[in-house]
Amino acid sequence: MIQLKSRREIEVMRKAGQLTDRARRLAGEMTVPGVTTAEIDREVKRLIEKDGGTPAFLGYRGFPNSVCISVNEEVIHGIPGHRVIAHGDIVSVDVGVLLGGFYGDCAATFAAGEVTAETRRLIDVTRQSFCEGLAFCKEGHRLSDISHAIGSYAEAHGFSVVRDFVGHGIGQQLHEDPEVPNFGVKGRGTRLRAGMTLAIEPMINAGGYAVQILADGWTVITADGSLSAHYENTVLITDGEPEILTVSNL
Repeated sequence: MIQLKSRREIEVMRKAGQLTDRARRLAGEMTVPGVTTAEIDREVKRLIEKDGGTPAFLGYRGFPNSVCISVNEEVIHGIPGHRVIAHGDIVSVDVGVLLGGFYGDCAATFAAGEVTAETRRLIDVTRQSFCEGLAFCKEGHRLSDISHAIGSYAEAHGFSVVRDFVGHGIGQQLHEDPEVPNFGVKGRGTRLRAGMTLAIEPMINAGGYAVQILADGWTVITADGSLSAHYENTVLITDGEPEILTVSNL
């Protein structure tokens, strides 16, 4: 069942979203050659807790860390550890925060030092595919209008869209109804209504769309070893323009 949020609940979600975004920004600032993924995880956790939140992913279904950090061919759910970020790596950081009983969820892919023009294009297209979907986050559109806009944009630029993992509703639970695929035919599915809150998150691969999960039970990688990028925000459907609750400079 899809939960429509009240004005009070939306205000709490704004605060959770703003903290989630601050955590994402810190992770981005720390994504430089020579830093370990564990160091990023530690500092993001410290920021979240200092500002009164709880890292949403820590212990979630057994996940061992506060932040998902996925490097290069890793798509999502990478476990922070001793890995040292190298010059030319791309690093996808997914952050969730619980604050006041509600969740915020956002992600972005950052480049560590200089990357190739094609790698930069992958990051840019992934981010823009979110924006293409955002344009359909309006009352009266259907859920698949978002999905179609994301997928068709990414594929038109020569990339593939991960199919095994999707976006989702969010609120008092980290994952709520409905699921939000990043591909599909427009004009289908649930009609959007004001008060819906969705975590929209394109996961885009430079090669094929197939993925596999490593032996750690969490880390998802591209099956062909190609690079992958991820971009996500928590979005509120209103009776006008959508509102990004994890405020970002788009």
